[in-house]
Amino acid sequence: MRGSRALGALAAGGIAALLAGCVAPSEPSSASAAASRAPAPAPALAPTAAPPAKPVEPAVFAFSGEIEQGGWIKGVVPAGTRTLLFDGNEIAFGEHGAFFAAFDRDAGPSAVLAAKLADGRTVTRTLTVAPRAWQIERVNVARRKGGPTEAFMRIRRPELARIVAARAKRTGAEGWRQDFIWPVKGRISGRFGSQRIYRGEPGSYHGGTDITTGASGTPFVAPADGVVILAADHPFTLEGNLLMIDHGMGLNSAFLHCSDILVREGERVTQGQVIGRIGSTGRATGPHLHWALKWNDARIDPILLTGPMD
Repeated sequence: MRGSRALGALAAGGIAALLAGCVAPSEPSSASAAASRAPAPAPALAPTAAPPAKPVEPAVFAFSGEIEQGGWIKGVVPAGTRTLLFDGNEIAFGEHGAFFAAFDRDAGPSAVLAAKLADGRTVTRTLTVAPRAWQIERVNVARRKGGPTEAFMRIRRPELARIVAARAKRTGAEGWRQDFIWPVKGRISGRFGSQRIYRGEPGSYHGGTDITTGASGTPFVAPADGVVILAADHPFTLEGNLLMIDHGMGLNSAFLHCSDILVREGERVTQGQVIGRIGSTGRATGPHLHWALKWNDARIDPILLTGPMD
């Protein structure tokens, strides 16, 4: 009996213990419950450091060429250029900032490039222009007095007006970017810049290069791509049959004394294309090609664009 009651007591105790383990714990207070459900506060963020200022990129000119009297340069303006000045005069620049400029036969010892940028800065570059030893002939003869007659000027003025108007044309030609070639091969009989001094009084200098082949009718070609801006329909008093080509960016060629002009005004020509024939029209002592190059008002030595004749 004692064993049965002991087993019963153990059983009863075990059941009581089991029931005790199943009783739910007491409910917390409403404030404690809300606190337990609230999200944890976000950690404080450290102050963000300001990004470093972007450094201003250096703005510089890039160019190459012949920096001397009668010479030229080709280059690229600084990034952000809005206006380009050459010795205080505004000049054009093209796609990707490419530009052309030149130095007159009588250019001074320096020239200044200035680029005005979009951010307000101005970038300048001073160029040292080398002098040239020109071919000077001193003669013990007085320079001829008196100027042209009025009868001559009545003919000459319209010719000069046509030349000025032709040089003012802007055709968008791209030949200025090219390496120029000689329009014809022959003997150089007149050099650019040569000049006579008459008893101390200077005469006008030779503004182009004369090339003699020995025969009239020899064909000559375009030294670079361009557009015909003047093709004389009759001989001019001095230049004879005159042909002019715009190479773009203010650079143009003039070919004087032609016996025949083979292209028309407004026609586009390509480097190496036959454009005329050598002659002796106008004021010429024999058949030859006078080739003159100008950039705006500056006269350029052709040999500085082509290199020596082979």
